[in-house]
Amino acid sequence: MNQFLLVAQVVECEVLRYTPAGIPIVEAKLAHSSQQIEAGLPRLIEFELSAIAAGEISGRFSQIKPGQLQQFTGFMARKNRNSKSLVFHIVDFEATN
Repeated sequence: MNQFLLVAQVVECEVLRYTPAGIPIVEAKLAHSSQQIEAGLPRLIEFELSAIAAGEISGRFSQIKPGQLQQFTGFMARKNRNSKSLVFHIVDFEATN
């Protein structure tokens, strides 16, 4: 199963565009920071991740204000068929406190 859940904030968001097939799409960069427990010890985790919102969700996604924490759900996939880089494909999100 390929499910991904992440609490993060949008740090970069491109303008809504359309694919050649007419599907609306927004590309963005998300930033995550949290403390996790690994091997019984606390560990600070910080990273940035490329993300894509396609279809109906893209309009809502493009309206997120940078810096607002959101809980994103989706899946991971290659950037393109020949790439080894991964991109987070967002299928839903909601604001967190």
